[in-house]
Amino acid sequence: MKKILIIVPDGGMLFESAGIADILMQANRLHPQGLQNPCYQVALATTQPHQVIHGQSGLNLLADHRLHELDPREPIDTIMITGRGQSEQEAIAVIDWLHLAAPHARRIASVCGGALLLAQAGLLDGKQATTHWRLLDELKTDYPQVSVEAGPLFVQDGEVWTSGGVSSGFDLTLALVEDDYGFSLARDVAQDMVMYLNRPGGQLQFSRYNLRQNGVSGPLGELLAWIPDNLNADLCVENLAERVAMSPRNFTRVFTRETGASPARYVAEARLSAARQRLEQTRDTLDTIALQTGFGSSINLRRLFEKQLHLTPGEYRQRFHCRKMA
Repeated sequence: MKKILIIVPDGGMLFESAGIADILMQANRLHPQGLQNPCYQVALATTQPHQVIHGQSGLNLLADHRLHELDPREPIDTIMITGRGQSEQEAIAVIDWLHLAAPHARRIASVCGGALLLAQAGLLDGKQATTHWRLLDELKTDYPQVSVEAGPLFVQDGEVWTSGGVSSGFDLTLALVEDDYGFSLARDVAQDMVMYLNRPGGQLQFSRYNLRQNGVSGPLGELLAWIPDNLNADLCVENLAERVAMSPRNFTRVFTRETGASPARYVAEARLSAARQRLEQTRDTLDTIALQTGFGSSINLRRLFEKQLHLTPGEYRQRFHCRKMA
């Protein structure tokens, strides 16, 4: 039997930890000897001085343990962290406990922002890892010794497993079951719970780039407001710079400073965002959408989708379209 400790910081989404526990318990139920000899023993630990874990929804969970009362030197199969918490004090408490516990655990795993705690504890140094798509840049910037993978729902590097945002922890947990007890059990759990054993696409299909406009005033602010309505125009750096009466070099410097992205990336993301919206909310053909959003052809549109989101425009529309499209 494998002991799994799930550390649940306060104020997060409780369905992460509850869902992970349910998947592991379903493995116990479906394994031929699972009822007599359970595959997993799951316990929840809170970072708080009490045993109530408060969720951001207003719902609560009752933890099995308070983390500070657990002996970090006690052998355990897997430690999972389902978030990074709401305060620096809470994060430090988890990191300090991890420093002592990691050498005695066979496997360490994280969901969403939990990867940032693993990185801060030095457990991701020299390893490949991922986190929620909104936190990827923070992980890359603050922990350059970590090789950050943007696309996958989860990443395994040796004894350390990290997953993207929220429900990707379920994908990771099914992979842990397969790693521990084989394909057949993991498949049975996935099918019984109406889940994909291998969900199509990565987490970038869910991501949205933040086109920063707030607080930008003057000619540059007017330009940012103009771009979304003129995506099929020639939006090269030279033309954009001319609209605000700046040299291309100075324009690129100022634009990047104010928006956090180069002009070329900003335009590409604006076009991608507009194309996604049209795929979600209209029945327009790919050629029409490509012309409306400045890609020129459906081939160019497809190339950017596959590069940025790791799926085709058709696959994106199938997964995210409005049920009552125009």
